[in-house]
Amino acid sequence: MAIESINPATEEVMATFDEFTAEQVDRALGDSMAAFQSWRKTSFAERGQLLKASARVLRQNKERYAGLITAEMGKPIIEAEAEIEKCAFNCDYYADNAERFLAAENMPSNATESYVQYMPLGPVLAVMPWNFPFWQVIRAAAPVLMGGNPMVLKHASNIPQCALAMEEAFREAGLPHGVFQTVLVSGSKTDKLIEDDRIRAVTLTGSEYTGSKVAEAAGRSIKKCVLELGGSDPFIVLADADIQAAATTAARARNQNTGQSCVAAKRFIVDEKIADQFEKLFVEAVAKLKIGDPMSRDVQVGPVARGDLRDDLEDQVLRSIKEGAQVMIGGNRPEGKGYFYEPTILKDVTPEMTAFREETFGPVAAVIRVQDTDQAIELANQSPYGLGSNLWTSNIANAKAIAKDIEAGMVFINGMVASDPRIPFGGVKKSGYGRELGIFGIREFVNVQTVWVGPAVAPAPVPQASE
Repeated sequence: MAIESINPATEEVMATFDEFTAEQVDRALGDSMAAFQSWRKTSFAERGQLLKASARVLRQNKERYAGLITAEMGKPIIEAEAEIEKCAFNCDYYADNAERFLAAENMPSNATESYVQYMPLGPVLAVMPWNFPFWQVIRAAAPVLMGGNPMVLKHASNIPQCALAMEEAFREAGLPHGVFQTVLVSGSKTDKLIEDDRIRAVTLTGSEYTGSKVAEAAGRSIKKCVLELGGSDPFIVLADADIQAAATTAARARNQNTGQSCVAAKRFIVDEKIADQFEKLFVEAVAKLKIGDPMSRDVQVGPVARGDLRDDLEDQVLRSIKEGAQVMIGGNRPEGKGYFYEPTILKDVTPEMTAFREETFGPVAAVIRVQDTDQAIELANQSPYGLGSNLWTSNIANAKAIAKDIEAGMVFINGMVASDPRIPFGGVKKSGYGRELGIFGIREFVNVQTVWVGPAVAPAPVPQASE
């Protein structure tokens, strides 16, 4: 089977790659397990030096790597360059902090000494999506590698050049052979990778459907997995919010990466007392966005990554209109080549409508009016997803209290949801489980090993029967 690299802005086939044969995959897995035997014994200082070198390679080749991102999935070039910089920062962050995050910890017990230590697990399979071609991989790879584990990348099939470029970057940085490898295989081969005994754990960023399949395969093989899946993030604007700031941020939060982000704000839940003003400012901010050639430095909205994805998005908009939603701006696909779709805002959206019920993976926003804060929280939680959320209000103490009632892995108050290496990232409900980034991310793929040193110095506690 051929794997094609198609430019979504021009619909041109840029390159074609042969899918890896069974023998090539077997060799890659063998190399990964062989590398584990030595990589696990390297010091944090040695691993950190190589991650620092990886950060330098990324920065030195930023223009080329960003160009690959833009060419393969249509991300505006300014955002693509920022993605590479973020990857480099992530490598530096874990190089600087991994030893502290994974330091042994004393655990008082009846032993002479008892403690836990964090030991490598072995090769980790990364099943990754196309929307942040470098960042999704590097945010998982940096903590996995610093934890002493190799990584095998099975990337999205529409971005093979990015997938190979990352292996090249790590190799240029000096990582030993087998520590990071890309295998070009179709999604149908993922189960076989998971089932192989040389793979010890799995991390996935992708759709709810793909996540359920990966979790099923990992469960059959009794392997740890972390799932970062879909999202339909609420963007709550209360009556006392800074409406101008909220509306300006809303335009960016919905249309960054052409709206193709799990943590992009999608459902804009607005107090009816300020809804007219918010909608007006929101439309004005979206109208200023320039759509076009993503290689142009003044373009903020590029094409959707694939033609079928644009078709799905358009269908969701048409169904929502049929159900009673009103188009405030956009709602069309421009003529000509490329998988473009106009930035769109739908108003008068209700919970029964498609734009509310389904995740819209593209530049389409749904505005929902509510009577008060209680209804805003109710509708924010009325979703199968629970990844990120935004809350806009001038009352910070109240916002912190409201955050406890929002069913989401992240609550950003008066700001746009974004991943940051320094804080944990992940969701609840059908948005997945486990965490990436921060101290929690690096502890996902290690063996939390208890060490007990005898003899006992005190009697072990005896459970008492309840009276």
